[in-house]
Amino acid sequence: MPEAALLTKNLRKDIGSKTIVSDINLNIHTGEVFGFLGPNGAGKTTTIRMIVGLSRITQGDIFINGHSVRTAFREAMCDVGCIVENPELYKYMSGLDNLRMFARLYAGITQARIDEVVKLVHLEDAIRGKVKTYSLGMRQRLGIAQALLHRPRLLILDEPTNGLDPAGIREMRGLFRSLAEQGTTVFVSSHILAEMQQMCDRVGIIHHGRMVTVKTVDELVDMSHSGGVQLLVRTGDNGKALACITELNIQAGMEKDGVRVSTEPARVPEIVRALVGAQIDVFALDTQEAHSLEDVFIKLTGEEQQNG
Repeated sequence: MPEAALLTKNLRKDIGSKTIVSDINLNIHTGEVFGFLGPNGAGKTTTIRMIVGLSRITQGDIFINGHSVRTAFREAMCDVGCIVENPELYKYMSGLDNLRMFARLYAGITQARIDEVVKLVHLEDAIRGKVKTYSLGMRQRLGIAQALLHRPRLLILDEPTNGLDPAGIREMRGLFRSLAEQGTTVFVSSHILAEMQQMCDRVGIIHHGRMVTVKTVDELVDMSHSGGVQLLVRTGDNGKALACITELNIQAGMEKDGVRVSTEPARVPEIVRALVGAQIDVFALDTQEAHSLEDVFIKLTGEEQQNG
């Protein structure tokens, strides 16, 4: 079996008498995009900080390309690029000077390589401007460029798309997939579940400091697929519509824009007939297959994913 790019064994973090994360066992494959998900306060950032040496390990160990973070930290970190929470940048220097400063930490990084990563993150037009003038999304792009400078074998990114618009998020997805195809392992934490579903090969979900599951995206999505559909029914009287639908012993609930219904496809005509029979005007019936990474996330954690 190939050596794991990132391996955690019985990883635990205590702060005082409180256990923050416990029994974290991950085996991240070389060349995959791995998504690390969890609600706010679940232990995502704590785990990432231990992986990159920013927080002391209470128990267990972490191996990066076979090197122990506890006993061979320098060797473990030499092939790691990371962003944890926010990129660390010199705001009164230009983006280019920030990259040149960081490049001095590694041997052999040329101006050509700096130009290459600037182009990869689409920051060519702003790279000579001072970082203090950058938007949040531009700072994120510069942080990713910085993390890529030394051609790391493992890229660890905590919320890398913060501040990016939809087009920018799509660009980063393409970049991370391209890096993985070239053999770089990408370990990414994000709250944008739809994007993670499109980008990742596998996903791990952490809740209350413990891993709930680690599966491929397809396996996770299949967990939520029961052949059902979700409907958003928009009517002239949503309160009356909700009562009418629940009388059919169909699961339904009130939402801002209408009535959310979970049912089998065969019962959709029955719902429409019942509403029309009750003289309720039906303005729209939006149908969606009831399976997504978000569905699984909510099912396993009981929480809506939010920013942070």
